[in-house]
Amino acid sequence: MANPIPTLDAQTQLTGVIGFPVRHSLSPAMQNAAFQALGLNIVYLAFEVAPDHLPHAIEGMRGLCLLGLNATIPHKQALLPIVKQLTDSARRIGAVNTLFWEGDKLMGDNTDAYGFMTALQQAGFDPAGARVLVLGAGGSARAVVYALQQANATLFMANRSREKAEAFREEWGLDGVYDFSESGLQSLMPTLDLVVQCTSLGMQPNKELIPPVPLGALPAHAWVYDLVYRPEQTRFLQAAEARGLMTLGGLDMLIYQGAAAFERWTGQTAPIDIMRGAVRTALEG
Repeated sequence: MANPIPTLDAQTQLTGVIGFPVRHSLSPAMQNAAFQALGLNIVYLAFEVAPDHLPHAIEGMRGLCLLGLNATIPHKQALLPIVKQLTDSARRIGAVNTLFWEGDKLMGDNTDAYGFMTALQQAGFDPAGARVLVLGAGGSARAVVYALQQANATLFMANRSREKAEAFREEWGLDGVYDFSESGLQSLMPTLDLVVQCTSLGMQPNKELIPPVPLGALPAHAWVYDLVYRPEQTRFLQAAEARGLMTLGGLDMLIYQGAAAFERWTGQTAPIDIMRGAVRTALEG
């Protein structure tokens, strides 16, 4: 059963997510369930903001004193020159996905790295010193690499554009770059503890696509983590499970990054179980 719409009054505070497109977002269901569970008079909406309207949207947030915002594609990097005050994680990752107030200062934060790492550790994987292959060189890969570098992991990358991966290696000091193909990755696979899938391969509506990775060459203790959460069980994860490997999907990363934003806005502990239940209901609906 869907959560009821709360009673709105002159005390209601407004939050939301900006993106383009954004109507597919699960964040309104997740965050509104959390606000309602704690009896908070806060509403979370989805705002479809075209890229050329982004500066106006942020000025509107300032003028109307919105409690906070999330940002998704294509705005995460575009917010950097607009929001002057950045947390260390947003500055290093080079992307903003959460806006909140610190006194009268509008702050840009990035909770993706926290969401990624919290989900991984809660699942039972210790990343300290691990050897990790990151697939993809986009925005989510930046958050993943940032998080794993904090754990002193040894990091390798494969990306469809080798040139982009090499530029990523130079910027982040990765330990190696490999061709994004089964033959190109074959020699590396037996040495790994974790593979993190950061591309859009396997995401709906193209859920039949699977990264060209020789999963059979991974050691028995290795984990496979796919950041895609629609579908929750991608073909990549299914193939890994069929080989007896431990797997983790992207749903908990979504939940934990949202929980961090919730706590930035409210100062209260996020109700993780409520948020997880709301996301699962929205996915099934």
